Amino acid sequence: MLDNEFFISREAKASLVSLVCPKFKEHATEKDTLRSLGELRELMRTLDIETGEQYIQNKKTVDPGTILGTGKLEEIAMDAKAEGSTLLVFDCELTSSQIRNIKKLTGMSVVDRCHIILEIFSEHARTKEARIQIEISRLQYILPRLAGFWSHLGRQKGGIGVRGGEGEQQIELDRRIIRERIEFYKKELKEVEKSRIEQKKKRSKKAITTALVGYTNAGKSSLMNRLCRVNVLEEDKLFATLDSTFRMLNPDTKPPMILIDTVGFLSNLPNTLIDGFKTTLESALEADLLIIACDISDPNYEKHLEVTNNVLDELGLSDKERFIVFNKKDKLNDKITETIIKRKHPNCFVISSFNTEEIDELREYIVNFFLEKQNNYDLFIPYDAGAAHSIVVSKTNVIRTSNHEKGIYYQVRVPDFIYNPLGLQKFELGPHDPLLDEV
Repeated sequence: MLDNEFFISREAKASLVSLVCPKFKEHATEKDTLRSLGELRELMRTLDIETGEQYIQNKKTVDPGTILGTGKLEEIAMDAKAEGSTLLVFDCELTSSQIRNIKKLTGMSVVDRCHIILEIFSEHARTKEARIQIEISRLQYILPRLAGFWSHLGRQKGGIGVRGGEGEQQIELDRRIIRERIEFYKKELKEVEKSRIEQKKKRSKKAITTALVGYTNAGKSSLMNRLCRVNVLEEDKLFATLDSTFRMLNPDTKPPMILIDTVGFLSNLPNTLIDGFKTTLESALEADLLIIACDISDPNYEKHLEVTNNVLDELGLSDKERFIVFNKKDKLNDKITETIIKRKHPNCFVISSFNTEEIDELREYIVNFFLEKQNNYDLFIPYDAGAAHSIVVSKTNVIRTSNHEKGIYYQVRVPDFIYNPLGLQKFELGPHDPLLDEV
């Protein structure tokens, strides 16, 4: 019953509802509201649900019972039904009583922004950890809204709010069941997290990582596909990627370089989803470098950058090295935007992920970024130290070699955490060794 009540039919046509209110975060101005509604429409498109008109009311304060005024809601319902809509989607979080009141007033199904995002997350999660975390978020969202969602409760004898009635007993039973499910999933999540931490430890000893982060639909998966020459899912939809994806950027360097594609950021993210959202971003914490992807063709790209930087700060990544890649240059209608961006962000890249030369330049920059941070070592290894020669070739980046009478000179570049356990220290040449003059 719970899942049936919560599910949003893909056959429904939806009308979008919002407000402009100085006291309402993310909706204080008309510009904020229109930007957020545009994002909500894209979220609906990701669910393949048809959307009709959008309705906005200007208010000085928010009505605690129905968000908008009752007269305005009746007017919206009449117009929405006339265009064939059966669903009202509010671009904000609704409480249980607000959902129930608006349903009763309009005679239509009612959901909020958080519900829509949860539907998308549930559909797109692939890994076990992501599915568990999203199920926890879903149940935490439903728990305080049972009366608003479960229409069958209102038909119970006694009804909701009648002391001792079957409806009241049923809703308490439902709450207990959901709390038990949440605790079960939390325990399961801890076990999955232990496994992920072990995998992380193994990776940290064997590879260097770069994480692609940024606003949802900024083209991160497209960048990963071109940079790593792989085929990760890429769609022009919000939250097409929900799980972190790991791919080899350059297998020829020592250690190999891995690129991580992470879940996209979103402004006005509901509180219910914040913990789960951050859990899916933990792969960014282990990265040695962050690449912030930003859709240059989106008129709200500055807001997207702001949200991205805020989330990174909340994750404690404000000091992590990073640079910005402004993607989708091919969708720009003018060159002025590109020029302005390069002046404001002098160390950024402005590219199209479909331009092979620009992708090659970006890949080379990332590889050189790490190579330049590695330490140089001058080694002289006798010919009869066969194992040492094999270690140098297989475990380090050889910059230069030269053969001599008693052995081979190597100039190598490698990170300390790779070099120190190799046992090559006895072959190191001092800074004033005469052999260095010969090479």
